[in-house]
Amino acid sequence: MLRKLSLALAVSCATNGMAWAAEPPLSVRTDLVSVYQEAVNNNADLAAARADYGARKEVVPQARAGLLPNLSAGAEMMNSRTKIDHPSITANRSGNSWQATLAQPIFRADRWFQLQAAEAVNEQAALELSATEQNLILQSAENYFAVLRAQDTLASTKAEEAAFKRQLDQSNERFDVGLSDKTDVLQSQASYDTARANRIVAQRQVDDAFEALVTLTNRDYNSVQGIVHTLPVQVPTPNDAKAWVETAAKQNLNLQATNYAVNAAEETLRQRKAGHAPTVDAVARYQKGDNDSLGFSNPNLTGQNYRGDVEQTSIGLQLNIPIYSGGLTSSQVREAYQRLSQSEQQRESLRRQVVENTRNLHRAVNTDVEQVQARKQSIISNQSALEATEIGYQVGTRNIVDVLDAQRQLYTSVRDYNNTRYDYILDNLRLKQAAGTLSPQDLNDLGRYLKPDYNPDKDFLPPDLAKAAQANFERP
Repeated sequence: MLRKLSLALAVSCATNGMAWAAEPPLSVRTDLVSVYQEAVNNNADLAAARADYGARKEVVPQARAGLLPNLSAGAEMMNSRTKIDHPSITANRSGNSWQATLAQPIFRADRWFQLQAAEAVNEQAALELSATEQNLILQSAENYFAVLRAQDTLASTKAEEAAFKRQLDQSNERFDVGLSDKTDVLQSQASYDTARANRIVAQRQVDDAFEALVTLTNRDYNSVQGIVHTLPVQVPTPNDAKAWVETAAKQNLNLQATNYAVNAAEETLRQRKAGHAPTVDAVARYQKGDNDSLGFSNPNLTGQNYRGDVEQTSIGLQLNIPIYSGGLTSSQVREAYQRLSQSEQQRESLRRQVVENTRNLHRAVNTDVEQVQARKQSIISNQSALEATEIGYQVGTRNIVDVLDAQRQLYTSVRDYNNTRYDYILDNLRLKQAAGTLSPQDLNDLGRYLKPDYNPDKDFLPPDLAKAAQANFERP
């Protein structure tokens, strides 16, 4: 009797009977945490975000400088000639002088509000950097599991190609002994050719996934550790969408950053309004030079031509009252009002988006939990359906198209199962990111379920299903 085209047979043919690329040595396999650490050290986007934060936090000392003393010094060399409208009367003056001025703001409301705005901008920048760092955790996981997803897809595609190759061989054997017509051979050949083309595409997708890791970390990888099928698949804790939304409203990093953006806009509005307020500065000035350069005059020295060195020292308060500046201050106030409204609306838009994402991801994780079990059962059901279809084909109640369709359904269910597993892992991480609780510890927790000797060609199926399929195949 012809052997059944069971999943175990296809896997055996794909891993042993065909010359695929050899597995790299165990020592070079990379784990998830190592990929993340390399990303932290080498990711260009993170480095750019850190540089941006380093630049933006300088607004605080710059704003504070407007409230601190200002000391300046200068010197002057002067040579002037005065000619009176008389041929014999001319006057020449020349001299050198230097001066130092110390100014201390006493009342500068605009600068005080500018400092408050700068501190809010600094907090906003720090939170945005933290959000970028947190996003790198998710990005590392997404790229890592994209490799595993692509490898498992390639493994199932190899097994599918092997199954169709086996079907093609059987069709040729049946045709040679007159048990089937040429149509069966052509149908089997078409399915095999399609599976071969799909395997080539799947191989390219594996290479693309590894290339994305290179872009993320600036390191080359040729093998990563796989996730075991015993990874617990559990609903979120707590399994309450409202609780997750409340946590996100308090801890989502991007949402917290927009709160500081609104604070900065409010302080900037106060700063612009303060442009109408008077200012008071304490000013101390010291000058020294000859009388020609300083233009020193003293009623007690009338009639005397004094040309010696002169020192002048002054200290006092300067009051400045803005009256009219061409409408500049009023325009700046109107602009600040609009900027404040803009930042408030952007915060509200982000809040709604965070709420939506959190609820959607909570539902997604619960759906993934149910789907993992359903997809696993689907493999068993499709395996049984394939075996029944093969028996029907052998006794003449089914045709070759039914067998080929059953095989496609089987390998589609295998790929759906693995995709759902990876969706479950990533949706969990995305939910935690939306809630603002995602941390490197989540990657460490996942690392406990990585298999150092993971071989996609053998391990893309759950061990219990693989053993069941193998036992079924070995039955007489």
